[in-house]
Amino acid sequence: MQKAIEIENLSVYYNDVCALSDVNLTVLEKEFLGIIGPNGGGKSTLIKTILGLIKPSSGSVKIYGKEPGSEQRILGYVPQFLKFDRNFPINVMDVVLMGRLPAGCPLFHRYTKEDREIAETMMEKLGIHELKERQIGQLSGGQLQRVLIARALAVQPKIILLDEPTSSVDSTSKHQIYELLKKLNEEITVIVVTHDTEAVSSHIKSLACLNTRLFYHGAPELDNETIQQVYGCPVELIAHGVPHRVLKKHEGDE
Repeated sequence: MQKAIEIENLSVYYNDVCALSDVNLTVLEKEFLGIIGPNGGGKSTLIKTILGLIKPSSGSVKIYGKEPGSEQRILGYVPQFLKFDRNFPINVMDVVLMGRLPAGCPLFHRYTKEDREIAETMMEKLGIHELKERQIGQLSGGQLQRVLIARALAVQPKIILLDEPTSSVDSTSKHQIYELLKKLNEEITVIVVTHDTEAVSSHIKSLACLNTRLFYHGAPELDNETIQQVYGCPVELIAHGVPHRVLKKHEGDE
């Protein structure tokens, strides 16, 4: 199977602080990869390096054999849910159309008929077409997340990267979003940064465990030693829908 992403000996430093150290990772085409690890472990840095937003201090990243950013429309990106001005006068259609903006576009860019047709198609695919005229401040968290995914898909990417896509939604919306991603994975490669351990067992095909270094990449079943290396403290995981508590003794524990 073709390699979608190939990362070799990647290290990233912010001044003297090491965010990623000697990471090697290969993501195959149409893989559904989950990236887990503690806060500050480099997950978002890895995603931004793949996107070409951060330059490696050493090592390399290849997207279908090319440098990140060399072909704008290979990658779609859904950022972590952030606070925004809910009164901002923009509707769902406007947000999805942003995925069609070319690099370096003029201030008063005019969308083509094809741009609008693609946006309409993506909204239909995600079940939000009836919301296209709705102002974004009137959306629920799950609806807004679908809008952001539609915007990323409007790029018509081969790979979609999502940073904590279910962090601000209820359990029903969370399940719907992962079912949607599972369906999208039939056509494109999906990479998700997540703390959602339930999703790891029920939806994701492969797993990468990251804490500055890459400790594991493989099937979404983990042993105690790997978990302790990555987190260094007690962690509760879900495996095949059954909770398993993984504990590490701390000094002073009885």
